[in-house]
Amino acid sequence: MRKRLTLLPVLLLAMAYGRGQESLIYTHPGREFQQALDLYHNRQYQAAQNLFQQFLDQSSDAETRADAAYYIANAAVRLNQLGADHLMEAFVENHPESPRRNTAYLDVGNYYFDQGRYPQALKWFQKADPGTLDRKEREAFDFRMGYALYSSGRPGDAEPYLKRVANSGQYGSQAKYYLGYIAYEQDDYKQANERFDQIADQEVLREKLSYYQADMNFKLGNFEQAIEQAKKQLPKADRSEASELNKIIGESYFNLGQYGNAIPYLEQYQGRRGRWSHTDYYLLGYAYYQMKDYPKAIGQFNKIIDGQDAVAQNAYYHLAECYLNLDRKQEALNAFRNASLMEFSPEIRKDALLNYARLSYEIGNAFEPVPVALRGYLEAYPGDANADEVRKLLVDSYLTSRDFQGALELLEGSRGAARDETYQKVAFYRGVEYFLEDQPQEALTLFGKSLDAAFDPIFEARARFWQAEAAYALERYEEALAGYLRFRDLPRASSLEEYQGLEYQIGYAYFKLKEYGKAAGHFRTFSGRAPAGTAKADALMRLGDSYFMGRQYREAMAAYEDAKGSGSPEKDYADYQKALALGFLGREGEKQKALEAFTRAYPTSTLKDDALFELGNSRAQEGEDVAAIQAYDQLLSEYRMSSLVPAALMRKGLVYYNSGRNQEALGVFKEVASRFPGTQEAAQAVQSVKLIYMDLGEVDQYATWVRGLGFVEVSDQELEAASFQAAEKQRLEGNAQRAVKAYAAYLEQFPGGPAALEARFRLGQLYFDGGEPEKALEQFKVVAQSGRGDMAEQSLTRICEVLLAGEDFPAALPYLKKLEEMADITQNRTFAQSNLMKAYFREKDYQQTLSYARKVLENPSLDPRIRSDARLMIARSARETGDQEAARAAYAEVLGEASGAAAAEALYYQAYYSRQDGDLEASNAAVQQLVRDFSTHREWGGKGLLLMARNFDQLDDVFQATYILENVVKSFTDFPDLVSEAGEELARIRAREASPNTPGNPQGN
Repeated sequence: MRKRLTLLPVLLLAMAYGRGQESLIYTHPGREFQQALDLYHNRQYQAAQNLFQQFLDQSSDAETRADAAYYIANAAVRLNQLGADHLMEAFVENHPESPRRNTAYLDVGNYYFDQGRYPQALKWFQKADPGTLDRKEREAFDFRMGYALYSSGRPGDAEPYLKRVANSGQYGSQAKYYLGYIAYEQDDYKQANERFDQIADQEVLREKLSYYQADMNFKLGNFEQAIEQAKKQLPKADRSEASELNKIIGESYFNLGQYGNAIPYLEQYQGRRGRWSHTDYYLLGYAYYQMKDYPKAIGQFNKIIDGQDAVAQNAYYHLAECYLNLDRKQEALNAFRNASLMEFSPEIRKDALLNYARLSYEIGNAFEPVPVALRGYLEAYPGDANADEVRKLLVDSYLTSRDFQGALELLEGSRGAARDETYQKVAFYRGVEYFLEDQPQEALTLFGKSLDAAFDPIFEARARFWQAEAAYALERYEEALAGYLRFRDLPRASSLEEYQGLEYQIGYAYFKLKEYGKAAGHFRTFSGRAPAGTAKADALMRLGDSYFMGRQYREAMAAYEDAKGSGSPEKDYADYQKALALGFLGREGEKQKALEAFTRAYPTSTLKDDALFELGNSRAQEGEDVAAIQAYDQLLSEYRMSSLVPAALMRKGLVYYNSGRNQEALGVFKEVASRFPGTQEAAQAVQSVKLIYMDLGEVDQYATWVRGLGFVEVSDQELEAASFQAAEKQRLEGNAQRAVKAYAAYLEQFPGGPAALEARFRLGQLYFDGGEPEKALEQFKVVAQSGRGDMAEQSLTRICEVLLAGEDFPAALPYLKKLEEMADITQNRTFAQSNLMKAYFREKDYQQTLSYARKVLENPSLDPRIRSDARLMIARSARETGDQEAARAAYAEVLGEASGAAAAEALYYQAYYSRQDGDLEASNAAVQQLVRDFSTHREWGGKGLLLMARNFDQLDDVFQATYILENVVKSFTDFPDLVSEAGEELARIRAREASPNTPGNPQGN
C-alpha cells in the first residue's frame, strides 16, 4: 500500500533567519530610503519597488544602488512579476561585492518554500553557499533543503540533509518523521519503526503515526498490532483514510482466520479511486465462503472477470465450490473449467480439472464433447490415483453424451480403440442414428464395424438385427432375411426388445421375396401373440396379402376381416381386397355388390378409382355393357388424374368394340393414342384402331391416321423390343453403367417406341441412384408429363426429391401439387403434403403452411417424424404470424414426440418462453437439457447459450454470463451471427462492469 504523505506544519525558520540579516539592511541615511524599507516589510511590494527604483536611478552611491537592486528583485519575486528570477540573477552578477549576494539566493528560496512551491525553492537553495551560514542558520537550511527534495520526489537526495538535523532540538522530530516515512515508502518497515520510535515530540506526530504503524505492522504480519493501531486511528480518520484503515483491519482479521470479524470491515473498503481490485473481491468472497454464505460469496467471486492471475484461479475454484454447495452444477462446471485453464497453482488446476471432467460426465458439456473433457484429464494426469475412475466415466460418456459421431472420430483416431467394447457400442449407436436419418447405407457400414469389435454379446445381437433392417431399407431382401435369421439364432437375442417384432420383420422379408407361403406363416405367428396395436393390425393385413398372393382367397378374406377388427387404418384396402377375392372365387355377383358397397362406404378412398375400374371389368365380363360403361365413365369423370384412366378408356373402347359399336370404340381408342402417347395402352389402342379400320375396309384411313401420331414405328417393332429387352437385362443383372448406355441407345433409336416411357423411367432411376440428379431430373420430367400410372407417380416423387434436395422450392411446388393430386400410394401423398407444407413455409406463405400441416396430421397412420415436422411447421408459422400462444402450444406438442433437430428447436423455445414468463431458472434448466441431450445440433445449442447468458446477467451472475459468452465466441465460429451477437453482448457487460463503483457500494452491485 502506498499513502500520499500529508505534510506536517513546518516550523518557521523564524523570521529569525531573515531578521538575522536586518542589521545590514539600514545603513543608509535618509528618510526616503527608510520609507521604502517600511513599505517592503509591510508587504507593500509594488510601492516599495517604485521608491527603490528611484534610488537606483538617482543615487550614485554604490552601496545604495546595490541595496535598491536587491529589494527591487525581491519585490518582483513576491509580486510574481515576469523576469523576477532574471532581476535577482542580475543583482548577483552586477554587485559581487554586496554582502547580500549569498543572502539573495536563500531569501528567494525561503520565499518559495514558505509558499509551498518546493521545486522553485530547491532551484534557489542549490545556488546558495551554506558554508557562510552559522549553525542555527545551517540547521534551517538543511531541513528546508531536505524537505524540498523530498517534496520534489527525490527522497534519496533528501535523506542526507534530514539526517544532519535528526538530533536538532528544533527540527529533529520532523526530520525523523520524514526519514521514517522514506523508509516506509521503501518497504523498510523495521527502519521506519525505529525512526518513528526516536521521535521525541509525540504530540506533533500523533495525527498520522497510528495509521502508518498499523499499515507497517500489517505488512510485517503483526496482524493483531495492526488491528489495534488501525482501530485507534479510525475515529479521527478522513473518508479516504478510513477506507484504507477498514481494509487493514479486515485483511488482518482475514489473515488471522477470523472471517466473521473481517467481513464488516472489508465491506466498508471503498477501493482505489472508487474501484475494487480482483484481490479485494476475492477476500470478501472467501470470507463469505468460509461463513457458508454462498450466495454472497458468489456475488463477489463472479466479479473477477477477465482475471489471469493466482487470485483469479483461486476465486474461480471457490466460486465453483459455492455453486456445488447450492446444487448449481452447470455453473460449477463453468467455474471449474476456468480454474483448470490456469497454471498458477498446480494443485488447484488438477483438482479443478478433475471436477470439470466429473461434472461434464454427470450433466453434459455445451462447449466440448464430454469424452474430450474426460480424456483431457487422463492426458494431463495419466498416472493419477483418479485415472481409473475417469477411464470408467469415459467409457460411459460415449453413450450418455449421445455425440456418437464425435465419439466415433475420437475412437478411430485412438490406437487400438477400434477393437474395444466402447467402440462396439458407439459404432452401433451411430449406425442406429444413420438408420433413423434415412441413411441406410451408412448405417450398414457402422453396424459392420460394430460387429468387427464384438466384445459384448448383447450389442453383437442388436447390431445383427439392425444390420438386417438397413439391408431391408436398401431393398436387399435376401441379405436382410439372412440377417434376421442369424439374429434369431443368437443366444441373447430372445431377451432383447428387437426380438419382440422379429416374426413381423421376417414375414416382410419373405413377402418382398415373393415367398408368400413362408411370409404368411411368420405374419400369422406374430399376429397371434402380438398385443393390440398398429403392428398387429398391419401384420394381419399383410397376412391377408400373403394368402391373396398365394391364391388362398378364403383365408385372405378372413385375415382382412381380422385386420379390420384390430383397428387397422387400411379398412378400405381390406374391403377392396375382399371384393377382388370374391371375383377370384368365381363369385362375380358378390364381387360387384362388394365393389358397389365399397364406393358408397369409402367416397374419399384412394382406392375408389380402382374399385370403379374393377366394377366395370366385372360387369363387362358378365355382359352388362351399359353398367360397365357407367362404371368406367364414373371413374373417368371423378378421377381424371388417376393412373387407371388409360386402362379404363381401353376397357370402355373394348366394350364398344365387342358389342359392335365400332365408331364409339374408334373414338375412344384414338383418344387413348392421342392423350397417352408412348404408353403400352397407346400401343394397344393403335392395334385396336387398325383392327376396326380393317373390319370397316378403310385401311388407307388407318395409314393416314397412324402416320400422324409420330410415336409408332411399325416396321421396327421387333428391333425396338429386342433393344429394350437388352437394356432390361443389364439392369436386372446389376450392371448399372451398361444399362445406362443401353437405355440411352434405345431412346436415341426409338424415341417414340412403346417402351420409351419405361426406358426413360429406368434411366432416370439409374442416374438418381448413381448420384447424377440433374440427368435423372431430365428423364423423370418426361415420364411425369406423359400422364398417369405408377411410373409417372414415382417420377414425380423423384423430381420432388431432387428439387427439394437442391432447395429449389419454387420449382418443386407445382410438382408437389401434381403428386398430391394423382398419388395412388398413401406414402407418396403424405410425402407431397408434408413437403408442400415445408415449401410454403420457405416461401413465407404461412397460411398455406398451416393448411398443409393440418392435412398431414389428419393421417391416422402417420410416421412420428412426419407428425413432429407438421407440428413444428405449425409452431413456426404461428410464431411468424405473431400468434405466440399457438406457437407455444405447438412447440410443447413437438417436444413430447420429436427427436433430433426438431426436439432441439422445441426445447430452445421452451427456454425462450420461460424467459418471457420471467422464470429464468426454468429457462436455464431447458437450455442445460438442450446442450446436454442435443449437442450435435450446435446452432440451437448456441442460441440457447446466448439465452442462458442473458438470464445469468439478469440474475446478476456476471461470471456465468461472461463465461458463456466468451465460450460461444470461441466455440461457435461456424455460426458467425451467433459469434457476433455474443461479442456485442459481452462488450456491453464488460463496459458496464468497467464503470466506477458508486459511493457506499464498492462492490458495484
